[in-house]
Parts: sequence; C-alpha cells; structure tokens
Amino acid sequence: MFYRLAQKVLFQTQAETAHHLALTGIRTTANTPLACFYRQQIPSAPITFMGITFPNPVGLAAGMDKDGECIDGFAAMGFGHVEVGTVTPRPQPGNDKPRAFRLKPARAIINRMGFNNKGVDNLVANIKASNPGNCVIGVNIGKNKDTPNEQGKEDYLFCMDKVYEVADYIAVNISSPNTPGLRQLQYGDMLDDLLSSLKQRQQQLHDKHGKYVPVALKIAPDLTDTELKDVCDALLRNNMDGVIATNTTLGRGGVEQLPQHKEAGGLSGAPLTELSTQIIGKLSQHLGDKVPVLGVGGIESAQNAMDKIDAGAQLVQIYTGFIYEGPELIKSITNAYLKRNR
Repeated sequence: MFYRLAQKVLFQTQAETAHHLALTGIRTTANTPLACFYRQQIPSAPITFMGITFPNPVGLAAGMDKDGECIDGFAAMGFGHVEVGTVTPRPQPGNDKPRAFRLKPARAIINRMGFNNKGVDNLVANIKASNPGNCVIGVNIGKNKDTPNEQGKEDYLFCMDKVYEVADYIAVNISSPNTPGLRQLQYGDMLDDLLSSLKQRQQQLHDKHGKYVPVALKIAPDLTDTELKDVCDALLRNNMDGVIATNTTLGRGGVEQLPQHKEAGGLSGAPLTELSTQIIGKLSQHLGDKVPVLGVGGIESAQNAMDKIDAGAQLVQIYTGFIYEGPELIKSITNAYLKRNR
C-alpha cells in the first residue's frame, strides 16, 4: 500500500527526478524506524551461484543504485543481492538531460544515462560504510566515456583493483548502449584480450587479498546468433565465472506506437521480456553447466522470473519491473521459486 501511494506521487514527476527522490528517501530512512514502510521478511531460499551463497534468487540490477548509497535500504526490502554501479574510474556526469523516459502503457523505460556516477573511490567508501547483513553485493564496472576503446581495458582493471576487496562479485559491463562504441568490446580480439586480462588480474588479487571474487560478463540482448556463439566461446576460453543476460535493447519492438519510442537509449521493461529469455536459453545451450547465467530483462512477475529460470538462469535481477511493481515482486518471485523447488 505504501509503495503504491509513493509511486503515484513519484510518477507525477520526470523519471530521473523521481529516481533521485526515491533514492534520497531510501538512503535517509535506512537503518531508522521509518524503514518499516518498506522492510519485509523474505522466505529463506538459499542458492549457490558462482560459489557464493545467495539468501534468495532475486537481486537488484545495476543502474538503480549507481553509487552504492542505498545498499542497506534495498537489503531491508529483502533483495538477495544488490548490484551497484555501473561505476567508472573517474566521476562523470553522464549524457545530457533529459535522459530517462517512462513508457507507462508498455510498462517500459528508455534511458540514455551514460554511466553517470561519482567515481569508484566514492563507491568503495559507501560499500565499506554499509551494513547489508547477508545480502550479497555485486559491483558493476565500466569505462569512462572519454577513454578510447583501445585503452578501455585499463579502466576495467583499475576499477577491479579498487573494488575487489569490498565486492562479493564483479560484473563487467561492456553492453550498455549509452557509451559510444562500448559494445564493440563484445567482439573478437578486444573481448578475448579484456577477459584474459581480467582473469589474470583476478588471480593476482586473489593472491593479494586471500579471497576469490567471481567475475561475470554482462551482455547485450541485440547480439546475433553468431555473435552470441562467439561470446560464449570467449567465456569458456577464459574460464569466466558467470554471465549476466541481458542489458537494455536498442530495439523498439512493442513500443513503436508510443511517441517516446523515438528517444535514443536502451529500452527496458516488459518489451524486453521475451528477447532476454531467448538469449538466456541460447546461452544455456552453448555453455551448459560450465558458466552459470544470471537472468535480467523484463521481469515484472513471478512467472517471468520462472520462465528465465526454466530457460537456464540460476538467479534473476529486477529493475524496471521493480519500479512498476514495487518490493512485493521480490517476495512473489521467491515464493514461486520455493514452490517450484519443493
């Protein structure tokens, strides 16, 4: 009930303004009595993924809490994991505003945020100051907009060095459509070079810190079958710990009739549901049980989540569905998961 009232108010404002107001509310009420308005008890449904035990299969996707300012609040909602970021080595403002648009009739969002964040040092400090209990913390890393692709690897390695000590897992974002040229890192020698360099650095950091932090690759939904097969081959060659499927899409299927469909950026929400699930199924066919899959994209119901798990995902993440449905979606997915696995 409280979420529906808050949503009604927030939906009267522009999408990015509503986002900032919501985060401010969560940040200032977390660890106070006011957190009772969104705190909920989620049934225990532990699952092991990439060697980590997650308390339940539902996570918050990257992009919601880019700077890790609301980790405790989201943990109180019952998320099994929270993926913060995307974070870059240096702070950057992102793309020009407006850059986020609700497509309410389609239960979708288009955004072209452009990795706006306060930089990796700020994120690390926020994670260190958090107290999320058993909620798993993933850190999604990227490159600065003004870093050429040829030097992009160094940005990822820099972020990996910084976050390794505080992250439970690291997600490598080379699939956002909102940083020019970024998706080129998904192909050929550039991808192999990036993945092999990350795995080498992972081993060095494991030796230094005495803990193993898994590394997963986040991919786009717009890859052709041939491109997807090539990505899978690279994941296997480089012994990656996991893959996250998928990011937002450049396609506009299902929203062509809405005036906002002409806005540049990545489309998320209900129009992405089927495409993301198809990609998960293809990944599962290529990878088998060698590289586990985390499914994200268009999950706004327990059935959507179960469809992704049936396609081969072991965990799921929500973002746009969370905006439209609220924290209750975490509980409904977890209950469906427990019912499925009795």
